[in-house]
Amino acid sequence: MVGLIVARSENNVIGKNGQIPWRIKGEQKQFKELTTGNIVVMGRRSYEEIGHPLPNRKTIVVSKTKKFEDENLTTAGSVKEAIEMAGDRDVYIAGGYGLYREAIPFVDKMYITEVHTVVEDGDVFFPEFDESEFDVTEGETLGDEIKYTRTVYVRKTDASEKTGI
Repeated sequence: MVGLIVARSENNVIGKNGQIPWRIKGEQKQFKELTTGNIVVMGRRSYEEIGHPLPNRKTIVVSKTKKFEDENLTTAGSVKEAIEMAGDRDVYIAGGYGLYREAIPFVDKMYITEVHTVVEDGDVFFPEFDESEFDVTEGETLGDEIKYTRTVYVRKTDASEKTGI
């Protein structure tokens, strides 16, 4: 299974000045629950922002310019290569924009946290995609100061049939 995890604002912002533009207690809990024990694929800039491999999961960094190799850390040249490296293990795409854009054709599920805020001057946005290709399940709305809703998009046809992976 290839999943994608993202949190986006009402105006589709996922980043501002190299950072996630909100800090919401509990919002990243789903990310940890889904990815622990699995494979996380992220772009070079996202990895460098974090600065280390995520604990209790294998991290594959997609980069054409740098190599990352360590325990539970490796590098791939593309999203497709990262997915192939994962074999039959669950893979979660974790950003940023370029990786999301490249990955959407391969994903079976997208876990999108809709953050109920508008981010002014955001500079990284979640890529457009054809929502008609997915069944959408809106989950619970959580949060104290800033509300957020967990939404799951499940591809109507198996992504591997479309992409040949």
